[in-house]
Amino acid sequence: MNRPYTFINVAMTADGKIDTFERKGSAISSAKDKQRVDELRAAADGILVGGRTLLDEAPKLTVKSEALREGRVRQGRSPNPIKVGAATVADIPKDSDFIKAGDSRKVIFTTSRTSNSQLEGLRALGVEVFVDDAPRVDLHKMMLTLKRTGVDHLMVEGGGTINFELMRLGLVDELMIYIAPMIFGGANAPTPADGIGIPREQAMQMKLAGIEQWDDGGVLLKYKF
Repeated sequence: MNRPYTFINVAMTADGKIDTFERKGSAISSAKDKQRVDELRAAADGILVGGRTLLDEAPKLTVKSEALREGRVRQGRSPNPIKVGAATVADIPKDSDFIKAGDSRKVIFTTSRTSNSQLEGLRALGVEVFVDDAPRVDLHKMMLTLKRTGVDHLMVEGGGTINFELMRLGLVDELMIYIAPMIFGGANAPTPADGIGIPREQAMQMKLAGIEQWDDGGVLLKYKF
């Protein structure tokens, strides 16, 4: 492929929410699921988040386990995967954990709506920045660029808008969903796939590739596109 093998990983409640209506990055994963996610991160070449997740949650996107980081180093890789953000306006604070946390390359895809001063500031902090002269980031072009920079296996950690766009554009190979035994409710609480939505006749079809029921009450679903 001329793009990375791409999989989306999400944790959601039994009513399909990936956060509460407050949108503060509420914990959903169990201890077992957090370990699974850390292993997925350690195996990936890059981890991608969309603009709202990048700006509102300032995710670290690092491998938490020292043993897993050491394993990557023994393989001749960096301790952490490449951090990737896609944001229409990359107004990222200099003290964001996305920039500060962990030893890794950091790449931002943005648009000309990001000010020159902000772009210069990010580059001064060692962030690689790619700018589209368009209203939104060109996700097809982003994938081509990531492939050329050595990202063969890309993990996507949300949020719902970029998840939906990547799936709508046919840029996703696999979807993993951990369903936690809890309810958030809220008509405006985010879901794994938000965005503009599509009519029923355009629904994206998937094949169930695996299902696991865990002792913590959660269920792990794996789908292939």
